[in-house]
Amino acid sequence: MANLKELRSRITSVSSTMQITSAMKMVSAAKLNRAQDAITKMRPYSQKLTELLQSLSATLEGDTGSKYAEQREVNKVLIVAISSNRGLAGAFNTNIVKGVRQLVETQYAGKDVKLLTIGKKAADVLKKGFSISKNNNAIYDTLDYAHVAEIAEDLMQLFLEEKYDEIVIIYNQFKNAATQIVTTEQFLPIQKFETDENVTLDYIFEPGKLEIVKDLIPKSLKMQLFKAMSDSLAAEHGARMTAMHKATDNATELRNALKLSYNKARQASITNEILEIVGGAEALNN
Repeated sequence: MANLKELRSRITSVSSTMQITSAMKMVSAAKLNRAQDAITKMRPYSQKLTELLQSLSATLEGDTGSKYAEQREVNKVLIVAISSNRGLAGAFNTNIVKGVRQLVETQYAGKDVKLLTIGKKAADVLKKGFSISKNNNAIYDTLDYAHVAEIAEDLMQLFLEEKYDEIVIIYNQFKNAATQIVTTEQFLPIQKFETDENVTLDYIFEPGKLEIVKDLIPKSLKMQLFKAMSDSLAAEHGARMTAMHKATDNATELRNALKLSYNKARQASITNEILEIVGGAEALNN
């Protein structure tokens, strides 16, 4: 059994750790509330924009002619991996790394695959085995629609220049504070919209349906990336809050166990001292 000095030192250390994890949990909870509110408000807009684009596309005869819908033989692939810049979030970043590796080994086996990472943690691991074309870790310093739109425009330009035949996004989708779902979405080329064949729209379009669709597609792509990053940010705070909650609970249990061991050792020490005093008194009397 450890001596009393060692136990006191461990109790102090565990208590300090517990205070840190508890503080991090409260900070993450506050950030989660803001991020969750943002993604909750954004999803209806993103969904409605997609529905509008689908409805308009369904009424057009043949191909919309969009350059972003060009289907090519898939040889060169870009995977946009969205993680975080900080750790202590459980399996949040590890799941993204596993998802990227699974994509490369299965769906894109034998293809020329490159990565564009958003978030330092996944980049630090993936750079050891994959070709990373670019890092966008600084985006979290100013995460807003304007800065994300710039990244989306760069991705669209890379596709138009035929640098890549397919671009996909992989990120953690926010479900609740305890659950994050690793999600893979095709970014480019845009997938064919499928709607009810009997859809009818009694609207007057200016300048025209085709022009509106071509204008909506870039906006929809930018919103898709922004929603993915906002989802990932909310999922990150939820994962970190949950991880710090578990760490605080574990630290509390460990501290209580150490205190019990300390009290037992202290009691044993006191008992030994009493026995020595009693033994010494009896020796003097004899």
